Amino acid sequence: MGIRGVVAALAAVLAVTAAAQPAAAEPAAPPGVNDWGCRPSAEHPTPVVLVHGLGGAAATNWVYLGPLLVDQGYCVFALTYGRPAGVPPITGGFAPMQDSAPELAEFVDRVLAATGTDRVDLVGHSEGTVMPQYYLKFLGGAEKVRRYVALTPLYDGTTLHNTSEILDRLAEEIPIVGQIPDELCGACRQFFAGSEFMTRLNEGGAAVPGIEYTTIMTRYDQLVTPWTSGYLDGATNIVLQDVCPLDFAEHVAVAFDPHVGRLVLNALDPAHAKPVRC
Repeated sequence: MGIRGVVAALAAVLAVTAAAQPAAAEPAAPPGVNDWGCRPSAEHPTPVVLVHGLGGAAATNWVYLGPLLVDQGYCVFALTYGRPAGVPPITGGFAPMQDSAPELAEFVDRVLAATGTDRVDLVGHSEGTVMPQYYLKFLGGAEKVRRYVALTPLYDGTTLHNTSEILDRLAEEIPIVGQIPDELCGACRQFFAGSEFMTRLNEGGAAVPGIEYTTIMTRYDQLVTPWTSGYLDGATNIVLQDVCPLDFAEHVAVAFDPHVGRLVLNALDPAHAKPVRC
């Protein structure tokens, strides 16, 4: 099954699961993720925290990358954040990002306490490349993060015109997002290029000193426009099509792409990087 087929199947699962779950239910994590008894190995001493994108959740955004990292010996954790009342439990990221960042801060502290470590690595997708920047810059997170791998990042925001356009484009691949009223998406307005939130976040430069950034962009991104918003000064910037020219993965599909999986593994453990087999 191709990347688009995987995303279509995931969308169908999301719709069925949303209908079946009670409103107060908390979605389960993918297999092996959020094992609070996991102890980091000498080979992979830093736990990994996965931060989903707009419309995603711990149980859905990371069904591919979560188990992949677990299989490679990492202690892997994922949260679902930013879910206002009335939003289905398997989708999140809709609250204003300054309200979601404390959720990430609390989750990271819980991971550090459980694993006995002093830092984590972050892997974020879409909003998961922006909201954590607030945590790093304003909530003391920079001292607790070593590496930050950003999938489809948008450090300069997006030029989409309004909240409806963001939700409509996302709903094309995650249908449940189409059930979210515009007024419930406080984060949507913050993504716009030149917004007050993005301006404050980027004062003094987007990158936070002391953190090793890797960004992974796709030329076929239909939500981050232009896709070059993902370039970050001081980061290792990767364009997926420069690595695999025939990989047409767009914004959502990047999180389920085996080529991206290898790039993420290489970014987390550059000393043992392996070639990407296109």
